[in-house]
Amino acid sequence: MTAAGDAGLFGPESMAWRLDREAMLLLGAGPRALLMQLAHPAVAAGVAEHSDFRSDPWRRLGGTLRSYLRIIYGSTVVARAEIRRLNAMHRGIRGVGYDARDPELSLWVHATLIDSTLVAYTRWWRPLDRSEAARFYLETRPIGRAFGVPDARLPRDLDVFTDYVAAQSSPDGPLHVSDVARDLARAILRPPLPGRLGRFPADPRTYAWTLWPAVGLLPPRIRDAYGLHWGIRERLVAGWLTAAWRAWTPRLPGTFRQMPQALAADRRMSVIDGPAPSAAGARSLASARAFDQ
Repeated sequence: MTAAGDAGLFGPESMAWRLDREAMLLLGAGPRALLMQLAHPAVAAGVAEHSDFRSDPWRRLGGTLRSYLRIIYGSTVVARAEIRRLNAMHRGIRGVGYDARDPELSLWVHATLIDSTLVAYTRWWRPLDRSEAARFYLETRPIGRAFGVPDARLPRDLDVFTDYVAAQSSPDGPLHVSDVARDLARAILRPPLPGRLGRFPADPRTYAWTLWPAVGLLPPRIRDAYGLHWGIRERLVAGWLTAAWRAWTPRLPGTFRQMPQALAADRRMSVIDGPAPSAAGARSLASARAFDQ
């Protein structure tokens, strides 16, 4: 259902609507979030054993992106239905050493999406001030609860969340890039051409450089653990691509550069094309509380 005027679970005044609409940002945040998730051995094992990720990574990437955007930009009915669908699917994903409904794993997967969005926006677009980042994090807490993370386990604010991510990624944390994760990472960073383009033989190394900006967003320890080279060539190409995107984005119409789900939500709310207004956070936090009703 796409009832006109239905703001969904976030709404046009939310930071989520503002941050997640730029397609290029999500193309950076998406691969980074997946690589961060797979750095947890239990997540990597679950993905390897319960998906066709190696043979068709575009399906997994596209499905993850569509689900996330349905929750952010969909009407209330659409967003809630997507949450129920994902919860039902995850009930069957379990094996030796992992269970997709484990609150600790759910929290980590949830955290990678938030952290990657903040990192990509700050590095590729502009630094967020503390209040903006804090608002965005508070808006996302109800998503964690909807996916089975107890409220007491969710970091209560941005500072605690930042400490949690740092602890997870530290040498003493649970992230240890396995051989399975490295194998899956190759499918992310050197995927076959999608759709009909896949009919034409092409060495993935010829276009792997387009994902170097996303590699540059990884914490150095995680990047090194994947065995990803990050020398002068990679840094220069990633910097050039990021600078070109930053320079050209303001010149492109919103209908070209923004996610179709965001544009559809704008039309549903009769919002003029462009970034959603950044009004005070009362409206966005009220929308976030709708998760609990």
